Amino acid sequence: MNNNENKIRKFTDLYAWQEGHKLVLMVYKNTEQFPEKERYSIVDQMRRAVVSLTSNIAEGFSRRSSKEKNRFYCIAQASLVEL
Repeated sequence: MNNNENKIRKFTDLYAWQEGHKLVLMVYKNTEQFPEKERYSIVDQMRRAVVSLTSNIAEGFSRRSSKEKNRFYCIAQASLVEL
């Protein structure tokens, strides 16, 4: 296997983003089963948190400095904890 094949070129190549995206799909699917009365409370909060996870991984990936990258990755981790 060529070393270039393993190189991370875009945020979707990150294992953390890939697993986060699976979690997004899982949360959306499972929250469809929640009662209607929860639609504007816990369901919306869970969906926002899980989307924030992958969004912050993507945004952190685009940053140049390690300090900025770490800031967004920490926010992503906090979104996971919130979920």
